[in-house]
This record gives sequence, C-alpha cells and structure tokens, in this order.
Amino acid sequence: MTVTVADNDVVRTTSAGPPVAAYRKWGRESWARRAPLLPALVFLIVVTQLPFVATLVMSFIRWSAQPDAPGKSFAGFDNFKTVFTTPAYRQAVFTTIEMTVTIVVVSAVLALVIALLLDRKFLGRGVVRTMMIAPFLIVPIAAAVFWGNGVLQTGFGLVDGLLGQLGVHDAQNISFLTSHPKLAIEIELIWQWTPFMMLILLAGLQSRDPEVMEAASMDGASAWQTFVHMTLPHIRRYLELSVVLGTIFIVQNFDSVLGMTGGLNSTNIPYAVYEVFYSAKDYGVASALGVVVVVGSIIVATFGLRVVSSLLTEEES
Repeated sequence: MTVTVADNDVVRTTSAGPPVAAYRKWGRESWARRAPLLPALVFLIVVTQLPFVATLVMSFIRWSAQPDAPGKSFAGFDNFKTVFTTPAYRQAVFTTIEMTVTIVVVSAVLALVIALLLDRKFLGRGVVRTMMIAPFLIVPIAAAVFWGNGVLQTGFGLVDGLLGQLGVHDAQNISFLTSHPKLAIEIELIWQWTPFMMLILLAGLQSRDPEVMEAASMDGASAWQTFVHMTLPHIRRYLELSVVLGTIFIVQNFDSVLGMTGGLNSTNIPYAVYEVFYSAKDYGVASALGVVVVVGSIIVATFGLRVVSSLLTEEES
C-alpha cells in the first residue's frame, strides 16, 4: 500500500508496510519450513503432554483401587499434602537429592580428570576413548543387574572375590546391597554417567585454540596456571551443561533402585511412584508424586536450556 504526501507543492510517494504479495510469499515460505516438523510436534504432544495433563488431573482426584476404598472424588491439594507430610515420601525426596548431588559431583570431578588425560596425545588414545564411553552405552537396567549380581553381591560377587584373594577376610562377605544400599547405587551410577560428562568436557577441551595454549606455554605459564586461568574458564559452560543434563537424568533414575536394592533403604521419588501406583494402588498420590518429579525436572531443564543457549551464543560470538 502507498500513501501520497504533499509537502510544499512536492508530491512524494512512501511505502506504508510490506506489500501484500510479499507478505503472502513470506507466509508460504514460513509454513513450508515448518510443515515437515508438524508430525514430530504432534507425536511429541501426544506422547508427552497428554499423559502429563492426565497425570495432573489425576493428582487432584482421591482415587484408590483398594477393595475397601471409597469411590473417586475431588481431593483438591490433599494428595500433594500427603506427599509432603508422609515421612516415607519426604525421605524419598531427601534420598533423591542426596544421591543426585553425590553422583553428579563425583562424576563431574572424575569426568574432568579423565577428559584432561584423554585430551593428551598417546598411543592407543582412540581405543581408550572407546573403552571409556562403553559404560554409558549399556542399558541402565542391565548395568544395574550386572553390578547388583555380578559385582556387589555377597558371597560370589567380584568385590568379595577380590577381597578374598587379597586376604581381607574381615571385609569379605560385607552385604553392600543391604548394609550400604545408597552407596552401592551411587557407585553404579557414577560408573555409568562419568563417561557421559567426560564426552562433553572432552569436546570443550578440544575446542580450545591451540595457538593460544602454545603462547601461554611459551610465556612461561605453568600447567596449573594454564588450567586455572585458561582451561577452566573456557570449559565452564561445558561443565555446567554436563552437570545439568546429568542431574536431569539421575533425578529420574528408576532402573538402578529396582535392579540393585528393590528400594531397600534407597527409595527415591521415581521408585516411590512405582510402589504407590502398583503396590498401594493409590493412583491419586502416585500422580501427585509424578507431578513433583516433573516440576523438579522442568526447573532443572529450564536452567539447562539457558546454559545451552549461552554456550551457543558464546560459540557464535
């Protein structure tokens, strides 16, 4: 659309907004770019959002499948009150936080050390890298069964066998899975998630400018000074990313608790949801527990997305 303006007997024609044809062309091109993503978007909504909406609705319903339980009724926030006031559920929350913090911190430190070692050139580095990421490629429930029955099992596990060979008979036959269940789960998850964090940190280390690192070495900077003042600030975002992603996955861990201890003194929130839903058959409280897990994961994921966004912005700049 054009507008004619008269100013001191001079007629000027100015453009007021984009032409309709150009706007329609832009709309068609925009739709053409987004149309291939539509099936994936619909699938994502059906698979993730609709079940969450159903779970959210159920969390406000008093619904138990026990034979003597009353029928379904609106519960308001009673299910959430039950979650935060029942000692067993509060303990599940504390156990989840404790195991998550321990696993993430130890895995991040080990991953950083291993990434620094693998960043150096040595014979067989490719083979060693492949072997290091192998634990992360194992199916979680298979890894849990392997550690529970093949490594930490009392009497015939690998740990008992090694202690017996070393003559440590007092330490032999320690029931790791019953006496120290949370420690056993933490060891297994650290073994499995350290390679994941190591890959992210290794990518960050290899993105450093080799000329800058060489210049620092020529200027007389020690290895510790180079690490503290150059390497660590460079991989800070990668470290934050690995910690956030590891936290998201470990908070939702269910396989290790089920496959190693069966929840004995190690019940976290996902396993508590499983017990309440299938054993107690209290669908309302189980849904409330599930909503708590999802909300916590969303909070962590939001922080993670901001970290990723800032990382990409730094890379572009």
